[in-house]
Amino acid sequence: MNFTKFRSQYRDRPYFLGRDITHGQEGVQNIRNQLRRWQQRGLITALKKSLYVFNRDDGKAGIDKNYAANVIYGPSYLSLEYALSFYGLVPERVTDITCVTTLKTAVFDNPLGRYVYQHIKPEAFRGFISMGEFPSRFFMAGPEKAVVDFLYLNLGKFKGNTVELLKESYRFQNVEDLDQAKLSAWGKLFKVKKLTGVIRDFCRWIDEEQHD
Repeated sequence: MNFTKFRSQYRDRPYFLGRDITHGQEGVQNIRNQLRRWQQRGLITALKKSLYVFNRDDGKAGIDKNYAANVIYGPSYLSLEYALSFYGLVPERVTDITCVTTLKTAVFDNPLGRYVYQHIKPEAFRGFISMGEFPSRFFMAGPEKAVVDFLYLNLGKFKGNTVELLKESYRFQNVEDLDQAKLSAWGKLFKVKKLTGVIRDFCRWIDEEQHD
């Protein structure tokens, strides 16, 4: 394959799959070898096995890292620490791109970063919104759902010390604007009694912060 011709054919796609290139073609292994050589030359980037994007002139993958999160593994949406940092609910800058999915827990490392996907039950796979501009729109949890997803996946660490953990260990901040009704509603989707109690403690803390 000639790269210039190949690029002109696929350049309008935000990403392309190996199977799209090899489908109906002869010499499939030769095509795969060519893709590997282009990757080694820095012309294309593999986000995971058989998922590629063209590189920008600066050598970085030509795709928005948030949009890529939904493409690499799905169904999924951005949530947990990454979303909490995005909304300013924790002070730290989060480097891992954290997501939830109805699939198995998985981790993918590529030039865009480390993508961490954690499993939640399908009935709780709600509370996310569409963000960004076309064609790079992506799905991210709303602030309340990001909090609930995080609490659910860290429930084992809560042992009657909810506020202490929230303030000292996880360093939650700017909680006054969170919608308590949404926190409670998203929590009910998981049908876990302990989570309901932790969210109740969280809401009491919000009330305290509002009156300080």
